Amino acid sequence: MGDTLRFIHAADLHIGAPFRGLRALSPRWADRLMDAIPQAWDRVVDAAVRNDVDFVVIAGDIFDTARASYRDYLHFFRGLERLEEAGIASYLCTGNHDPYATWQQDFFSLPAHAVMLAADRPSFALHERDGRPLCVIAGRGYPNKVWADDEDIAAGITRTAAEQALGPRATEALFGVGVLHTGLDLDPVKAPTSPYALRAAGFDYWALGHIHRHWEDDPANPRLVFSGCIQGRDIRETGRRGVSLITLEKGAPNRVEFIPTASIVWQQVAVDASDSPTLPALVEKVMRELFAVNGRSSCEEMVTRITLTGATDLHEVLGRPGVLEDVRTSVNDSYPEFFCDALIDETTRPRDREALLAEGLFPAVFLRAAETLRADSDEERAYLQEEFLRRGIALPSAPSGQLDKLAAEAQELVLDLLTQEEK
Repeated sequence: MGDTLRFIHAADLHIGAPFRGLRALSPRWADRLMDAIPQAWDRVVDAAVRNDVDFVVIAGDIFDTARASYRDYLHFFRGLERLEEAGIASYLCTGNHDPYATWQQDFFSLPAHAVMLAADRPSFALHERDGRPLCVIAGRGYPNKVWADDEDIAAGITRTAAEQALGPRATEALFGVGVLHTGLDLDPVKAPTSPYALRAAGFDYWALGHIHRHWEDDPANPRLVFSGCIQGRDIRETGRRGVSLITLEKGAPNRVEFIPTASIVWQQVAVDASDSPTLPALVEKVMRELFAVNGRSSCEEMVTRITLTGATDLHEVLGRPGVLEDVRTSVNDSYPEFFCDALIDETTRPRDREALLAEGLFPAVFLRAAETLRADSDEERAYLQEEFLRRGIALPSAPSGQLDKLAAEAQELVLDLLTQEEK
C-alpha cells in the first residue's frame, strides 16, 4: 500500500452555473437542472469517501462566477468538510471563472485539510500518509479572469523546484502530481502550455482543468489528463460527465478510472424515421432510441435534442403547422425522466431518383448538375464564395464547413418544388 497512491481528480464544477433556454419550455426541468450541479459535487465527495482515497484534487473553475452566492459557497464548503471528516485532504486551484483574487473575499476559511494553491507564483504542498511523505503537489491557479499572453502558467512548476521549496523531506515522497487550469495545446486562448514541458517536469501525473470533456494524452499510461466537467450544462456538453479515480503505483502504468457524477445527461440523438408509417409508430421508435442511448449514459435522467432523418411518407405531415410540436409533446409525455427540448425535422420525401433520371426531364438535368457540383468540394466552395462576394458580404465560416449537408438540403428542397403534385 505504501507504493500506491489513489486520489480523485475533478475539475470544472461550475457550481452556480445557470441553465438557460429551458424555462419557457419546461419550468419543472429548469428547476431540476438548477439542482444538478450541486448534486454532482455531492457525488464527487461520495466517490472520494467510498473509494477511501488519499486526497481530492480540483483543477479550477469550482464556481461559475467570480461572485458566487452564499448558498453556493456553503454547499461547496460543506463538501470539503465532509472530506475532512473522512480524513481526506483536498488540493484546489482557481480557474478563469473563479480567479484567486475573488477568494480573498470569501465567506469561509478553508478546512484544515484543504489547501488552495497560490496564483501569483508556482505553489507546492507535501501530502503525508501516517506521518511519512507520500506525494508532492505542485501547481498554480488563475490570479485574475484573463491569463497574460506573455507568461506560461506552468513556468517554474517542476519536481526539482518543489523539493527546493518544501525541503529535504519532499525528496522522500514517492509520487508527484501537478495541478493546472490550462488550455494545454487544445485551447490556445486559455493559459496554454506545452505538453512536452509538462511531461519533462518530473511529475507522475498532471491533473488538468478547463477542457470540459475527458481527455488523456496516452491511453496506455496517461500522465496529462482532463477529467472534464462534473455535470453537462447544455446541449453542447453531451454524454457522460464525471471525475477520474487515479491510481499511481511505482513500477506500473498510471490507471485512470471514470466515475460518473452527472444526475442529468444531455444527448443529441438522430432517429431514422424511414420505417415509421404513422406518427404513433414514430413516437415509439424515438422512445426506443432514447432508451438505447440512455443505457450507455450511466444516468437515469436525460435532456435530448432529437433530429428526425430519412426518407418517409410522414415528411409532408411533419411539415404541417403544429405537428412537430405535438410529436415532441407525445415524446415528453411518454417517460418523465426524459425531456426533449427540441425536435428537428430533417426528413425528406421518398423519391425514386433512378426513375427521375430515366425520365430525362428537368429534374434529371438538375440532379446531374447538382451531383457534379457536389463531387468537387473546392468548386462548390468557390461557387458559394463567388455568390457571397457578388452581394458584397464575406462567406461565413460555419456554412463553408457544412457544405455537403447544406447542398443536400438545398437539393431536396429544389426536388420538392419540381416534383410536387398539382393541387
